[in-house]
Amino acid sequence: MNRTDFKRLTKTRLQEVKALLNNHCWDGAYYLSGYIIECALKACIAKQTRRHDFPDRKTVNDSYTHDLTKLIVVSGMKTNLEHKMKLEPAFELNWQVLLGWNENSRYEPKLESEARGLFNAIVGRKHGVLTWIKRYW
Repeated sequence: MNRTDFKRLTKTRLQEVKALLNNHCWDGAYYLSGYIIECALKACIAKQTRRHDFPDRKTVNDSYTHDLTKLIVVSGMKTNLEHKMKLEPAFELNWQVLLGWNENSRYEPKLESEARGLFNAIVGRKHGVLTWIKRYW
C-alpha cells in the first residue's frame, strides 16, 4: 500500500459511509467512518517516506495500528492537532467524538445519532477532522 492507495481508500470509504447512512445501516456507517480517518492518517504517514528510503522499524511497527492517537503521533501531526484544538473548540469537540471510535466498534451496535455524529465530526467543512487531515496528505 502506498499514499495513493490510502487516499483512494479514504475516498471510497467516504462514499460507502454515505450509502450506509442513506440505508439506515448505522453500525457499519459508524465503523467505516473511523476507518476513513485511519486511512487518511496512513496516507499522511506514507507521505513522509522518501522514495528509495527504508523506513525505520519503529515507524513501520507503530504504523500498523488502528489506534488513531498513535497514528497522529507517527504522522508527525500531534503538535498541529493540539494547536488546532486550542484555536478551535468546535474542532476539538469533533476530535473527541472521533476518539470514541476504535477497531472494536465493528462489533458494537450503534444508534443513528452516533453514526451521523461521527460522520459529521469527520466531514464538516470548517471543523471536520478529515477536512483538516487533507491539508497534510
